[in-house]
Amino acid sequence: VSQQGCWQIWSNVQSLLNPALPVSCLVGDDCSERCNLAHGCCDQDGKCRCDPGWEGEYCEECVRMPGCLHGTCHQPWQCICHSGWAGKFCDKDIHICERQSPCQNGAQCIYDRDGEYSCLCPDGFHGKDCEMKTGPCEKAGSPCKNGGQCQDENGFASNFTCRCLAGFVGALCENDVDDCLMRPCANGATCHDGINRFSCQCQVGFEGRFCTININDCASQPCKNGAKCYDRINDYDCLCPDRFTGKNCEISVPEPTWAPPYHPANHENGGGVKSTPSEMPGVTQPEPVRTMVTGRRVANHSEKEPGGGLLKISVKEVVTQRDSGLSEAQLVTVLVFGVLTAVLVLVTVLLMLRNWQRGRQRSNWCQSPSQAARKLQDQECQVGMLNTVLIEPRKTTEL
Repeated sequence: VSQQGCWQIWSNVQSLLNPALPVSCLVGDDCSERCNLAHGCCDQDGKCRCDPGWEGEYCEECVRMPGCLHGTCHQPWQCICHSGWAGKFCDKDIHICERQSPCQNGAQCIYDRDGEYSCLCPDGFHGKDCEMKTGPCEKAGSPCKNGGQCQDENGFASNFTCRCLAGFVGALCENDVDDCLMRPCANGATCHDGINRFSCQCQVGFEGRFCTININDCASQPCKNGAKCYDRINDYDCLCPDRFTGKNCEISVPEPTWAPPYHPANHENGGGVKSTPSEMPGVTQPEPVRTMVTGRRVANHSEKEPGGGLLKISVKEVVTQRDSGLSEAQLVTVLVFGVLTAVLVLVTVLLMLRNWQRGRQRSNWCQSPSQAARKLQDQECQVGMLNTVLIEPRKTTEL
């Protein structure tokens, strides 16, 4: 490759990697005389810039394969092993059997190829390096279940033990731990046991891993016409404003209309009902009204008056008042309980006064005993002195 071609290739590479960096090759200076122009070129700073796969101050060394340990290269990305080493990365010692003796317990080391070896184990041992003794695990033939690991101290233990995976217990890891024993699922959910895990099947109206979250049934805004929604378990209630009803307050209640009272004078000449503002009801919400309509036909034989036969209708409105008081039986019950309570309180007070008076009399008697009591005390003292004299032993006096 000519100097101009080297510069063109290197300039293109640098422009792709760093467009802001100006690169140019100089010909005829000291750099071009020392730099291996087959593997690089000189830049404006007089430094030798190497092509990919080459390195060194003057681009005279090839780059080895990444990971090559004991090897060299003649071309970029090669790994030519040194003497005594083998393998793709020259990391296998072909004299491993002589230098390292990896086989244990008297096993024979056999070199295969590319630095690989195998051990010919004696009876009673096994493993890559014959480091494991044929112990209880080997004799039992992998007794641990459900992925458990058999351990016998490399065969030197008298018995084996099983190291179980999470979620299994037992001497052979044969039992699955019931993760539902602690009852982790709430609100009546059904627990399903798994391997080192569980799942909850929630009742309707709940969600979450443990079914502890009550689903907000008001999230969809079911209440209409400005009603307020109150969430419940798998249900909701709507507090409807005035003039609306229904589950979702979607039904409009019409305002009540009141008909004016009937007056015969307003029906002259077969006309409609005539009413004045004073005849309209002035109350906002009257009590329940029971209306009775009676009528009789009046015969009029006068030829001068039109309408010989008229039907007179009289409307009687009877206002029924709601009885908000107690019934007679309830009133009698309340009076009886009141009288019994008063009698019980009076008897309790009298008993307390009587006990208080007795205690006071007893205290006065102790403080000032009567004459008879003092006489009785004196007699008791005399009797006590006589008894003391009688129990003295007999004594004789010698002169």
